[in-house]
Amino acid sequence: MNKFIMLLCLSIASLNLCGQEKTVKLKILETSDIHGNFFPYCFITSQELEGGLSRVSSLIKKERKTYGDNIILLDNGDILQGQPTAYYYNYIDSTSNHLCADVMNYIGYTVGNMGNHDVEASRPVFERWIENCNFPILGANIIDTLTNEPYLPPYQIVERDGVKVAILGMVTPAIPAWLPENLWSGLRFDDMEETAHKWVKHLQEVEKIDVLIGLFHSGQDALRISDMYNENAALNVAINVPGFDVVMMGHDHRQECKKIMNVAGDSVWVINPANDGNVIGDITVTAVLKDGKVIDKNIEGVLTDVNAYPIDEDYMKQFESQYNDVNQFVSKKLGTLTEDISTRSAFFGPSGFVDLIHQLQLDISGAEISLAAPLSFDATVNKGDIFVSDMFNFYKYENLLYIMLLSGKEVKNFLEESYYNWTNQMKSSQDHLLWFNDDADGYGNRERYKLKNISFNFDSAAGIIYTVDVTKPKGEKINIISMADGSSFSPDKMYKVALNSYRGNGGGELLTKGAGIAQEELKNRIVYSSDKDLRYYMIQYIEKRDTVVPQVLNQWKFIPEDWVKSATDRDYKKLFGN
Repeated sequence: MNKFIMLLCLSIASLNLCGQEKTVKLKILETSDIHGNFFPYCFITSQELEGGLSRVSSLIKKERKTYGDNIILLDNGDILQGQPTAYYYNYIDSTSNHLCADVMNYIGYTVGNMGNHDVEASRPVFERWIENCNFPILGANIIDTLTNEPYLPPYQIVERDGVKVAILGMVTPAIPAWLPENLWSGLRFDDMEETAHKWVKHLQEVEKIDVLIGLFHSGQDALRISDMYNENAALNVAINVPGFDVVMMGHDHRQECKKIMNVAGDSVWVINPANDGNVIGDITVTAVLKDGKVIDKNIEGVLTDVNAYPIDEDYMKQFESQYNDVNQFVSKKLGTLTEDISTRSAFFGPSGFVDLIHQLQLDISGAEISLAAPLSFDATVNKGDIFVSDMFNFYKYENLLYIMLLSGKEVKNFLEESYYNWTNQMKSSQDHLLWFNDDADGYGNRERYKLKNISFNFDSAAGIIYTVDVTKPKGEKINIISMADGSSFSPDKMYKVALNSYRGNGGGELLTKGAGIAQEELKNRIVYSSDKDLRYYMIQYIEKRDTVVPQVLNQWKFIPEDWVKSATDRDYKKLFGN
């Protein structure tokens, strides 16, 4: 009798429990565009760094005390480039576990996503990194051309306390417009909206998910490149592809946190923690479950300040030997520089900084003409001893060196596009020389706020003598007088032109929109490509010469000179202060 009563009581209790509701809280956190910022120290400038994964580690440990296993930690790409920490484990120590994977495993990432700069590291590098990670790296729109299937997992299902969360990962498809094909051979990058439509339907109908997160290495201001690639399609996907609860963005280094409405009338959170780990995308999902099913959910988003958290000292001890290895690498002396060089002067005419890049490109390649830009907005290399660390300041990206065949007319039109993006059309001596972004909304860094266009697309030339008339409209600014050696310059002649691979593949659209060369034709113009990045050859060049004497080549100038001089004084203060 006692057993019967006991069983009856248990049955009644079970029936009562079936109708009860349960509330579950999940914390979904996003880092993006870390760019090798693994330690609170800049190995380029020898200064302390804010943000970064050493502080993210402290934040995550604190959150785990509150949320336990109900934390989903995501990284949104561009982690394998930037600080020498990434470069060292990409190319110098290529046999150890990749430091990037080790720190992410230590912190406990749930999912990662590919970024364009991760692809830039090359297949051997990013495949090693992926293999070393204890979690999946996603890429729904990265397609293996042999199988026509996703090269990486398109999504990951994460179940926490009865709530089924799907993370769909994609990267900006504009990679072929920036990177040499040998870095990503055998792959293609599909349109994000088309890819999202396919996988959202699958996730809803097959996986029966409760929450859908888009993890997109792509910004929110859609930009069509070469009429082929939609670079920043993340917001378009959030609006035009119903089903997403949250779209986590990256790539454009622009902080964002807002709720938008999609075409179905549903709200979607869009969030972007910008770059270098100074803030983290912070999403709280509160789900109500009944009989094991989610019947209601509420989502809130904020950007959380990572710099409010201390450096994780246990993390630093864990990776002390790797820190020391990188520090030893960047501390190697290469030679001596006889003069200070700075990108600041490069905005207003020929400069020792950019002209040294021109000279290196011409000497290394044997080309007739060089095209180059200041890759950093505000960088200085001081005279005296030059170390490996200085080379990351001098040349920011891991571009290859190309020689391309361009006609004289194409060179001229290339420069017309560059200086159009660079300079204002002056009407009087009181006008600005530079094209300022006076209607800017104040987001991002100083360069993006002040200048209309990005300065790493402000290419000048060496090997030719020319003027830039800033009173003229696009198409009439450039007058090429001769080759630098005094010989004639012909619009019809084909010239060997040295430039970096970003530019040679269509980056900045100076070759496509400017020179008028079709995107698919660019690869046919490449007659030489270096095996290693330009920084590698520049290191060798300086080591061989020991003493480097920067020279301003003075092969071009802005005119009318009296107007330009007056404007330069004003614009310098506006751009850099006093």
